[in-house]
Amino acid sequence: MRSGYERLAGLDEALDRIPQLSVQTVIFDIEPLVAHWDSGQEALDQGIARVISRAAAVPGLKVICFSTNSFRRPSCMPATTVRVVYLAAAGKPLRISQYQGFPRPGAVIGDQVATDGILARRLDYTFLECPPPAHMPAGPRVMHGLGSLLRPLLFTRHGG
Repeated sequence: MRSGYERLAGLDEALDRIPQLSVQTVIFDIEPLVAHWDSGQEALDQGIARVISRAAAVPGLKVICFSTNSFRRPSCMPATTVRVVYLAAAGKPLRISQYQGFPRPGAVIGDQVATDGILARRLDYTFLECPPPAHMPAGPRVMHGLGSLLRPLLFTRHGG
């Protein structure tokens, strides 16, 4: 199976797409989709609760993973029947061992091809790219530019 790719309008569209993919695992990038880069603890906690409430209702979904290269962590994790994993300082896309035990098939939802897209490709998951906001910090802006160069090499129109 080859990694699939779809470009979506944002997190809400990605959450709507998950049931159609029949995945068992979904990995969400935190910044900026769940909580913006410069947001505080409350925004992170609210964003995670919102995503869990929507994603946990997807039939067949077994794992919801939140993955960020930053060090921020939620103050609490809402209770759910689906396994929830939070990975801070995840080392995307270089480190993948922490994802290896997740059930397949899966999807990665993120804004950066150079991190989230490569992670999806390495895991043989579908990548749902949600474009970043117009205003972003310098580091993510550089990564986005790199990702636009990598996208045609990693993902074709036919999902491979």
